[in-house]
Amino acid sequence: MEDEFPKKRNVRPTEKSNLPIITLAVLVLLVLAMLYIGYEYISDNSSDSEELTSVVVDPTVEEATTEESVSPADEAPAETPASTSEAPSPTPVAPKEDKKPEPEIKEKTNVSASSVGGQSITHKVKGGETWSSIASRYNLKLETLQGLNPSVSDLKSDMTTLSVQVQAVHTVGPGDVLRVVASKYGITKEALMKANGKSKDFSERGEKLIIPFSSRK
Repeated sequence: MEDEFPKKRNVRPTEKSNLPIITLAVLVLLVLAMLYIGYEYISDNSSDSEELTSVVVDPTVEEATTEESVSPADEAPAETPASTSEAPSPTPVAPKEDKKPEPEIKEKTNVSASSVGGQSITHKVKGGETWSSIASRYNLKLETLQGLNPSVSDLKSDMTTLSVQVQAVHTVGPGDVLRVVASKYGITKEALMKANGKSKDFSERGEKLIIPFSSRK
């Protein structure tokens, strides 16, 4: 005998899950959190605006700022007196002349020819010669040359004759070239040419050559 109510076949069992409820609860919490954060943000902005509007402006500060804004350049420049434009011209200052120190005049001490040694000759002063140049020519000290001529104060060209001491006076013989004569008396060829006023290495037979001292006297 068949049942009055036929049995249902292949009926799936109903599954009970809490996942949709949890998801919904999380969404609700997120919405509430966002609403709370937005409310806090709006309330902070409104409080800041109220503080700004409640600030009272000090009138003295405004006056000070307006005074500082006026620069001295905007003011009219004061008129300069006419006397400043007509300044007195500076008086010219004469340049100072450089005074050269006067050479010290040393007292001449008499020097005897025997104390110097050698042979005495005379030298006639030429143009441009000085005490120092003549003394150097004969290898003498300046004091020695002046001491040999104590009566001479000024050197005048072609007028003053000086007494000079030299080592010797050599008469040129055959084969006497300047180099040979200089080595004979222990001096250089250049010193021999200087003492005789020569510019060329040449001497004639019978010529008298002045031999200067080998060391300064």
